[in-house]
Amino acid sequence: MSHHSSLSTNTRRCLGAALAASLTGTVCVSVIAAPAAEDAAVSGADRQTTRVTRPSPFPDGCSDVDDTGQNYVNAEVEPFASANPKNGLNIVGVWQQDRWSDGGSRGNGTGFSFNAGRTWNRVFLPYTRCAGGTAANGGDFDRASDPWVSFSPNGVVHQMALALGNQDPRKPASAMLASRSLDGGRTWSAIATLQADTAERFNDKNTITADPTDARYVYAVWDRISSVPGEGVGPILLARSIDNGASWQPTRIIFDPGTSAQTIGNRIEVLPSGRLVNQFTLIDFTTGTAIVAVIVSDDKGDTWSAPIKVADLLSVGTFDPTTGAPVRDGGILPQLSVGPDGTIYSVWADSRFSGGAIDGIALSKSTDGGQTWSKPVQVNREPSIAAFTPTVHVRRDGTVGVTYLDFRSDTSDRKTLPTDTWLAVSRDGVRWRERRVAPAFDMARAPVAGGLFVGDYHGLVSVGKAFVPFFVKTTEPSGARNRTDAYSRMMMRSAANEAPDVMYTAPAATPLAGERVAAAQPRIRQALHRAAADRLPSGFARPAVLSDVPNR
Repeated sequence: MSHHSSLSTNTRRCLGAALAASLTGTVCVSVIAAPAAEDAAVSGADRQTTRVTRPSPFPDGCSDVDDTGQNYVNAEVEPFASANPKNGLNIVGVWQQDRWSDGGSRGNGTGFSFNAGRTWNRVFLPYTRCAGGTAANGGDFDRASDPWVSFSPNGVVHQMALALGNQDPRKPASAMLASRSLDGGRTWSAIATLQADTAERFNDKNTITADPTDARYVYAVWDRISSVPGEGVGPILLARSIDNGASWQPTRIIFDPGTSAQTIGNRIEVLPSGRLVNQFTLIDFTTGTAIVAVIVSDDKGDTWSAPIKVADLLSVGTFDPTTGAPVRDGGILPQLSVGPDGTIYSVWADSRFSGGAIDGIALSKSTDGGQTWSKPVQVNREPSIAAFTPTVHVRRDGTVGVTYLDFRSDTSDRKTLPTDTWLAVSRDGVRWRERRVAPAFDMARAPVAGGLFVGDYHGLVSVGKAFVPFFVKTTEPSGARNRTDAYSRMMMRSAANEAPDVMYTAPAATPLAGERVAAAQPRIRQALHRAAADRLPSGFARPAVLSDVPNR
């Protein structure tokens, strides 16, 4: 299918949605529609997963600029997903398409399914010039990153992206963009620009959350890295919609940690009571330490509490166990989910279980609205093997699911890095059962972007009593033109050709103390600084607190 025919097909879809648009004030924007992904498993023994993505729709040279870095054509990374509360079979997933080695991708992709992920169709919103962006439609950018998506309780789905890169220094170098869909992800509104800044300020690591208790409210949060003297290095910015994403209020700072600290990994979830809980990592560059923290709001985001500590964040980063090659993970990006009874579950990568040697997956929970938090327990079953990039989701029946990656299948072969994706399930956060999501993939084939990279996060939703991971893994060896794809899998019970679930109890962490703290602290400090620096693309001014951190 040519790009011209794809655009005209979507234009017909937009015309078909004209009546709904006239009633809601939403304008349907032209997007690149791509051929549907087949309802088929991938090659080999992996017969339970569905491949979501296909070859890139973007032509070479589509940004019309001399880009730096290496572009990994057809490489999809950093997926996320949300399920429609009004139609559980409707899932929308997003990802980066054609990742660059030095930040961002040629565009962000969107997949939508109306059969719980068994088949998918793709569209590409015009966040970048490669995807049809222009100065007129708000997408006049070289690259996109950080895709996120969230359904409102009325079935409207919202997505958000970081757009970056502009050759004209007078124009925005980074921007936070949003759009919404009234038809389950088929068509999307015109892009809304929530924030745009020149290269002295870098908007980063955004999430968007539709309020499940009130469809009028949608919240977007992110950090903004500033090199402007006297400004906070990385405050939390909030944009809010009070009309279900039809328009947005002006962006404002809701927490500023000052000139020697930053936030990152901001994400809002909403309790059944209506309380907003925004979780983030707070990095103190003076001490080289970080904590997982939350701030809460009981008035839909008008006012916020002071930070409440969840736990110390003690990630040391992820490396190939054989070669020492770095793997870019979500080490400074905690994730959270809320159960139907209001229990909040937080997960992150942490080395406290190994005495600071390798990361495991930590989980803490709060039963009092985020005011106090339980002692972290270790979710990953193999404590002697590095585990990383966790995601958590709570089903409507209160069952907790956590996906993560580890190197359990690794061998001594220096040319490969077999990597497993796991789903751990629990009713109480203590007793778990674990299942492999898909056969091991070779992380050594992944794009290199501050380390081997398949994403800072993955998606996990549920359909009834089934968890549905939405994840990226590398492809079977087929040359460098298609390194990764995004996949989904509905997981309710073990398939006939799979090993049965493994049952285990999550151990509590032993606090690091004395000599173990002293030994681990340099690695923790280095991991924090590198993780923060790796997320600042080329072309942006570094704050003074990151000026001494070399690029990988």
